[in-house]
Amino acid sequence: MARRKKHTAEQVVNLLRQIEVAVANGKTTSLSCKEARNTDQTYYSWRRGYGGLQVDQAPAEENRGGEHKAEAAGQ
Repeated sequence: MARRKKHTAEQVVNLLRQIEVAVANGKTTSLSCKEARNTDQTYYSWRRGYGGLQVDQAPAEENRGGEHKAEAAGQ
C-alpha cells in the first residue's frame, strides 16, 4: 500500500521558501527544517525537485509523476 502525500506542490514550494528565508537570516538548515516540521533529507529532496519554482509554477498534482521527473532530469 502506497503512502499518501502529506503536502501539495504549492505547500512544498511555500515550505522551501520559508526554510530558505530562515537560512538567509542566519539560522542553520537543520534548525530551519525542524521549525518547518520536516527533516533535512526531505528538504534536500524537495529542493532537488522543486528548487527554483514559484508557487504559481508548481506542477499540478496529476502531472507530478513522470512528466515532472523528466523535466528535472533535463530531458
